[in-house]
Amino acid sequence: MKIAVITGASSGMGREMIIQLWEHFNGFDEIWIIARRMERLEELDRQVGAPLRKFALDLTKDRDLGILERTLEEKMPQVKFLVNAAGFGKIGAVDELSLTDERDMVRLNCEALCAVTRMVLPYMTCNSRIIQFASSAAFLPQPGFAIYAATKSFVLSYSRALHQELKSRNIYVTAVCPGPVKTEFFDIAETTGEIPLYKRLVMANPRRVVAKAIRDSVAGRDISVYGLTMKAFDLLCKVFPHRFILMLMDVINSKVKDCKR
Repeated sequence: MKIAVITGASSGMGREMIIQLWEHFNGFDEIWIIARRMERLEELDRQVGAPLRKFALDLTKDRDLGILERTLEEKMPQVKFLVNAAGFGKIGAVDELSLTDERDMVRLNCEALCAVTRMVLPYMTCNSRIIQFASSAAFLPQPGFAIYAATKSFVLSYSRALHQELKSRNIYVTAVCPGPVKTEFFDIAETTGEIPLYKRLVMANPRRVVAKAIRDSVAGRDISVYGLTMKAFDLLCKVFPHRFILMLMDVINSKVKDCKR
């Protein structure tokens, strides 16, 4: 049985991944979709004409991870795509966010991603693909978004190292590093703070970001960056000292705040 496994499947990038993988690739017997809310998965099942196996799981819980692990052991599928799209961020200074939010960001964005990858890896074969959603926030420390950016730096580093480990087996890992994308992500992020204006100005279309991610994954690239703005930002972070860029961002943010007064 050939399958794809997609976490964070009920909305945003995960949902778009289901649609595009089913549109562009033949031969999936099932697509395993994972999210916390079964009602969202049921809704997705009605909207997408793909054979979906639904898992309502909280990937920060060992008990729920065990359900996925046991199902893999029972079904022994051949996993052609693993997409780790589950994740969230909260805006705010470290001492303003709740400890629960901070720990949950690390648990979902880092620990759960590693756990799912490790569980699924034994079921992947030659020419399988792993797509890990990092972020352009991985390129630079982000005051006011510190924990989230740090978790995405972890995802980027982990994914690129894993790509090197697995490519001799023709299994390729792609870290997707989009900038701001028009999804529910920022609805959640803004519950604790306001999105900076410069991020609002470069919001990308999720369909285009996912299409680029799939193309880069198929090509065996270890990183996918969508759009000229984010590619320029990536280059900027490589060329200039991070201290200088952070100072520049502070100036921009202060100017925006002054304009709002």
